[in-house]
Amino acid sequence: MFRQILFAAGLLLAGLPAFAQSPVPLRAVGHFSQNTKQIEIERAFYAALPGQTGIPFQVTFNPMDQIGVQAADALRHLRTGAFDVMAVLIGQVARDEPFFDGLDIIGVSTNVEDLRKAVEAGREAFDRRLQERFNAKVMAIWPFGPQYFFCNAPVRSVADLRGLKVRSYTPSMTALLTHLGASPVTLQFSEVYPALQRGLVTCGVTSAVSAYAGNWGEVTTHTFPLSVAGGVQGHFMSMAAWRRFSPEQQAALVRAFQGLEKQMWDFAAVSDQQSLDCLAGRPSCEGRKFTSVIAAVPPEDDAKVREAVTSVVLPSFRDSCNRIWGECSAVWNRTVGAARGYTIP
Repeated sequence: MFRQILFAAGLLLAGLPAFAQSPVPLRAVGHFSQNTKQIEIERAFYAALPGQTGIPFQVTFNPMDQIGVQAADALRHLRTGAFDVMAVLIGQVARDEPFFDGLDIIGVSTNVEDLRKAVEAGREAFDRRLQERFNAKVMAIWPFGPQYFFCNAPVRSVADLRGLKVRSYTPSMTALLTHLGASPVTLQFSEVYPALQRGLVTCGVTSAVSAYAGNWGEVTTHTFPLSVAGGVQGHFMSMAAWRRFSPEQQAALVRAFQGLEKQMWDFAAVSDQQSLDCLAGRPSCEGRKFTSVIAAVPPEDDAKVREAVTSVVLPSFRDSCNRIWGECSAVWNRTVGAARGYTIP
């Protein structure tokens, strides 16, 4: 009789609907809350992720600064499994792995299209190194947009940077600033506004959209729009989280994050001029207006940056990276360097 009851119960359970699945927790960390547009895109993405993938995610999403996460520590958190997916400021984590700075070395890719070529060329090698060193996987790579100088003193050429304290966030940027006679100060994005306000730095380097969203127009007076990089970011997933999914689910996740990546690239392409217009208080601005003086970049300054790339930036990258990984500069030459026409000797 007992066996008959068990058999009947088994038939009953087999007839339950397939959609009765347990929620899948996903601990996600986003960018700094001051980057309001990127946070808005991230929130919408994670809200739609269950429907896009068919995985019943229960997402916990927080901007990194709201939970006390330091940008430079992101890869360590992924390696330990503290979080499942993280937005990562690649330039800042390059202190843990110098090779990662190679995707957006200062002065090598100074517009969105050149940066796209560099990213596509370097993505596979980047992902392999990320998995080997930090047990994490690339889900999306995208830029904030051209990185400019936002200052609370008149800066109209690179010569005016000499002697100034300037925010830096990558090793290659530090090399360039030092070469130009500035004093680099390493700060994460959330620290820059108060540093500018208190005079701890004279200039900050970031994208126009980030400077505008972060209200840097309140604490700066001049914008020097010499683009030195693209501000590459990433969304990475811990391999421990990735391995929980079936091949079909993994494929669905890849497609979803490809959509996020495309959205971020598209936004970077259109947001630059809009943000500069608002920082300058131009009539075309449809949001809050500031009064920044935007300088015209002297043509010779572009040439000075290119010269610095060859003479200082790439050798500095080679030396620091090859110390950690002997194949670093050779891999870079075959990937990003080949795509951008540079070779590290």
